[in-house]
Amino acid sequence: MSKAAMVALYARVSSEQQNKCGTIESQIAALKERISADGAQVVEDMCFVDAGVSGATLIRQQLERLRDCTALGAIDQLYILSPDRLARKYAHQALLMEEFSACGVQVVFLNHAIGTTSEESLLL
Repeated sequence: MSKAAMVALYARVSSEQQNKCGTIESQIAALKERISADGAQVVEDMCFVDAGVSGATLIRQQLERLRDCTALGAIDQLYILSPDRLARKYAHQALLMEEFSACGVQVVFLNHAIGTTSEESLLL
């Protein structure tokens, strides 16, 4: 008997204006739709949402909670709209992707395929 994968999602908008315009809700809806299409489910506690927070810093409340959960092995798959929702800086993206990979987390970007070579990863 195999256990169901623990699925999480991460969504972020950088400004309060974007938050008020509903773009965070559209991100969450798109992520949940894809998760469902992939035959999985996400529980509310595994929805990490930073609304109105810049992606230029790694100091974000929900990102830190997400990182803690991945370190504890609580997440198998993580859905994110696109790499820039994870972080604006390439160095931060690379750090987070390496961290998630080391914890055994499979990251799925809705708007960007993840490459398998070093060169493709550089284009993330």
